Amino acid sequence: MLDLEEKVIITCAVTGSIHTPTMSPYLPITPEQIVKEAVKAAESGAAIVHIHARDPKTGMPTSNLETFREILVGIKERSDTVICPTTGGGLGMSVEERIKVVPEFKPEMASFNMGSMNFALHRMLRKHKEFKYDWEKQYLEMTKDLVFKNTFADLEYISKVFYESKTKPELECYDVGHLYNTAYLIETGVLKLPVHIQFVHGILGGIGIHPEDLMYMKRTADRLFGNNYTWSVIGAGKAEFPLCTLGVILGGNVRVGLEDSLYLERGKLARSNAELVEKMVRIIKELGKEPATPEEARRILGLKGKDKVCF
Repeated sequence: MLDLEEKVIITCAVTGSIHTPTMSPYLPITPEQIVKEAVKAAESGAAIVHIHARDPKTGMPTSNLETFREILVGIKERSDTVICPTTGGGLGMSVEERIKVVPEFKPEMASFNMGSMNFALHRMLRKHKEFKYDWEKQYLEMTKDLVFKNTFADLEYISKVFYESKTKPELECYDVGHLYNTAYLIETGVLKLPVHIQFVHGILGGIGIHPEDLMYMKRTADRLFGNNYTWSVIGAGKAEFPLCTLGVILGGNVRVGLEDSLYLERGKLARSNAELVEKMVRIIKELGKEPATPEEARRILGLKGKDKVCF
């Protein structure tokens, strides 16, 4: 039996708020579709599923708590996977809109964005000219003049909500400055060690997708946090599997899913999140490791357990 150091946690980001319905017919939109995709991803090897909610009629990202409730309850009833809702929400949402899932549902863990940034999606307009829904083009266009706001006041407020809810923050770091933000919050007692960090690569406005970019993030985190952190990596778009593979080699955990890439391979759309998870499982095993189970992920990350959530 492999010890926990030889286990790799796979997170599956099921739908996200980046891709729009026009971009793939396989992107889950309704609560029923999101639940089905999350459960299949878990059955395929994902220990964690990362959840955004969408308006079931238009596919637009939503912060509606009843939509979230339907999704979270549906997954929990059918799977033992760790459920990690977003507090990044959709672009243009206020901090208050984004964070309300945490005190309402008190999940085991949730995403926590570690700084303000230009979060630009407008270059997707080069590939897509016609859209199924009116909101899609406007949503992408507005990111040319949009700052994804996460000020230090916001970070302190969000941290307080997380700890009051006994929810583990998954710290989304889109660039090296976000690692220093994390270090400052630890120094001032706002965040508590050990922390779990996710290196996010490939979003225009954040760090790039070169292997050196990931190695730089890892070296910086090692210097700042020593052995007091666990980590995972995201490679957006074509970088999904190359950077996740490097992440496994470097001893980290990984995230795949239709939030991060719509493609299984060059020119071939993924027909499901499960396909992406299955490919990552194959890579992990080829590298001599094994995907972690949900219970192993809970032990590695120090989570409170699914019986202590409020959904």
